[in-house]
Amino acid sequence: MTEDAKTTDDGVVILVGSGQRAYREYLLAGAARRRPVWILDAVDPTWQKEYVIGSTTVGLLDRERLVPDQEGLIKAAEAVAAEHRVVGVFSYDETLVVTTALIAERLGLPGLTSRGADNCRNKHNTRQLLTAAGLPQPHFAYVTDAEQALAAADSFGYPVVLKPRGMGASIGVIRVDGPEAVRPAFEVADAASHGGNSDYEGGVLVEECVIGPEISIDGAVFDGGWTPLFLAHKEVGLEPYFEETGHVVSATDPLLADEELLGILRDAHRELGVAYGITHTEVKLTSRGPVIIEVNARLGGDLIPYLGSLATGIEPGEVAAELATGTRPEWTPTKARTVGIRFLYPPQNGTVRSVDVPAASDTPGLLEANVMVGPGTTLLLPPDGYLSRYANVICAGDDRPGCEEHLAKAAALTTIVLDS
Repeated sequence: MTEDAKTTDDGVVILVGSGQRAYREYLLAGAARRRPVWILDAVDPTWQKEYVIGSTTVGLLDRERLVPDQEGLIKAAEAVAAEHRVVGVFSYDETLVVTTALIAERLGLPGLTSRGADNCRNKHNTRQLLTAAGLPQPHFAYVTDAEQALAAADSFGYPVVLKPRGMGASIGVIRVDGPEAVRPAFEVADAASHGGNSDYEGGVLVEECVIGPEISIDGAVFDGGWTPLFLAHKEVGLEPYFEETGHVVSATDPLLADEELLGILRDAHRELGVAYGITHTEVKLTSRGPVIIEVNARLGGDLIPYLGSLATGIEPGEVAAELATGTRPEWTPTKARTVGIRFLYPPQNGTVRSVDVPAASDTPGLLEANVMVGPGTTLLLPPDGYLSRYANVICAGDDRPGCEEHLAKAAALTTIVLDS
């Protein structure tokens, strides 16, 4: 356990898992602006040092089962609480949200309950609870072999979607257009389920493929009441997979005032038992209205909360830290912009030789262009690998079409050279 000289008189918030710097540093920085932060992480802090008042190096995963080491992490949190006044605990890591909720319960802190976290984490639970409540869901079936998957797909009609029940970031999610593709799709989805938490591995959800644009909403839950913070329009690619290739956030998006959508999401959070924290909900806008795809008990990935902060001025790391303590944070927008991101994927599998990105000063609307991999990195497209991005570009525009135009131009100026 390490500690620096900063005061902890106001109480400490524990962050379980700090994540990858490229995707999560801005959240840790935001949380640290609001509360003294102590991290529980698998490695000693490096870039995290400037943001935290102390750290505990502890295994995040049980080495044998490759699931979160719940008892080890709870004991580590209790050790921090024995020396400091711990006032909250949170995580933005999908695999750690249930463990984080258990820590909060053990220490008597506000936050997600373990039941609420598990209801979000286990997509089968989510489907059962929301369907029982009459909330709009795809038709679904939980299956454990390819024969069951085929029977379910035939009963729903094609296309259908197969997905693992406990993964995130669209890993292992695949669209199936006919019966001949069900068996190989089941193998892809089932194999992906074994790459995450073994508490949720094995078995696949077969779902009706609902048609329509997809959005995501990061929202704050305080004392059981849910409020939207920012809304992103999602782009997907690499069909029949659902790799997330981009997002656009507008502070003035009219959907943020759509009472049908907001009412459905408030009801969903109540049914799932989410009382405190930030959630990331994915929704399809269909001909029959909004349909919930999934609810995640954490902030969104893919730098969506970062886009939200650029577009609205709301700082998601600050909000997350305050909610962890049971304090209602300020989430009134202070900006009104439209900002988007485009993730760039290689044209085929290969090893990176070089990546070049445009300069913001020479590219209209471009705020940032970031290389995400170094020379020698092997990139594999689905189903061989997922999230094999080599760069991203972030642009602002007067509106969503204008932002998307800037993103397309910036992406066209980004190049990669691969060795086969």
